[in-house]
Amino acid sequence: MLLRPAWLLSALVVITFATACFTLLAPWQFERHAERQETNAAVQASFEATPVPLTEVLAADAAPNRTTEWRLVTAVGEFLPDEEAVARLRTVQGAAAFEVLTPFRLLDGTTVLVDRGFVRPGEGVSVPDFAPPPTGQVEITGRVRVGERDPENRPAFTEGGHLHVYSIDPQVVLPGSRPGYVQLEAGSPGVLGPLPLPQLEAGPSFSYALQWIAFGAMTLIGLVYFTWREVKPGGALDKPRRKSVAEILAEDEAATAAAAR
Repeated sequence: MLLRPAWLLSALVVITFATACFTLLAPWQFERHAERQETNAAVQASFEATPVPLTEVLAADAAPNRTTEWRLVTAVGEFLPDEEAVARLRTVQGAAAFEVLTPFRLLDGTTVLVDRGFVRPGEGVSVPDFAPPPTGQVEITGRVRVGERDPENRPAFTEGGHLHVYSIDPQVVLPGSRPGYVQLEAGSPGVLGPLPLPQLEAGPSFSYALQWIAFGAMTLIGLVYFTWREVKPGGALDKPRRKSVAEILAEDEAATAAAAR
């Protein structure tokens, strides 16, 4: 019967999987697709936008978001090389890299973290020598970026004369800095290896979302089909139940005992 524990368990598994497809997995992929579209739109718009002062885009205590990230900005001030750090375990254009992070003091006295770009590891995966930032007052040009967080909360450490961090978190490099950071553009004072912009591709998230919807629908259709096959005339539920071996042996023994009497 359809009320058998095995059948009920199978139906529960199917319904749970389908529900997850419709309410969790597909919406998650749709959300990722929307985020990618927003990033593409922001990067595309920045190609033709005129750089504006950082202080006009973000207040001193305002964190970047989807509408301000990738905005092309300028800032006037001076680098603070004594507070410099390197972000480790990075990958740039498919190869290992360090990203050099140098705080930059603005004219209003606030400090913003600046990603000067990347350098390739030296011998033994060490930090190589790289050009120091310019001294004195300079005007830099870069893109607003949202700050990162290390999900493992690994502490910063000093090695080879450099402060090493696992994420680009302004509060780890220099507490009290503005939220977010600025990624230098090619040609800007202080830039090293300019970081590439993200590729303007839609990605597979939308098709993945449709696949999850299809998987959920197919499992429900399969459940309905097999349920119908079980209950229709001539189906499994309409057929006499087959006797087990134990029942057959018990009947044989009972018949033998009756004949003996």
